[in-house]
Amino acid sequence: MFKNISITSVYVLDQDEALDFYVGKLGFEVTNDVDMGFMRWLTIALPADPDRHLLLEVPGPPSLSEEVTAQVRDLVTKGALGVACILTTDDCHRTYAELSAKGVEFTEEPVEQPYGIDCALRDPFGNHIRVTQPGTGPVEVTDEDIARWSSGAQPNG
Repeated sequence: MFKNISITSVYVLDQDEALDFYVGKLGFEVTNDVDMGFMRWLTIALPADPDRHLLLEVPGPPSLSEEVTAQVRDLVTKGALGVACILTTDDCHRTYAELSAKGVEFTEEPVEQPYGIDCALRDPFGNHIRVTQPGTGPVEVTDEDIARWSSGAQPNG
């Protein structure tokens, strides 16, 4: 039946600005940039993972009505659509430092979690992105972890 998930859609409000961010700062590469008349089919992928693509999609017709388009744009801007993606790295602290030097604004610095180390950022539109360095051992959730997450510091968003 299915083999994999190949494309995940991420709503952006300006595709050129999205390219500056995702390609220019995060290191993705453009895999498709096609003017289809009614929309621009713009996909990107990480060089190390060329089979998984993000579709940088501007919300609008024909898939959404004008009313729903306005609502989605508002939700994107507020960061209310959840985690757009989780990117894996071998060194979360180094990645944080490198991206910070490029002007990427983080919403959470690297934090030790039971499953590894991760941090959080938002793209220019409000989408949440997590950067995770997976741990090497079994996951053990402590009472301190539960208390921290219960206070609003969620492990993945």
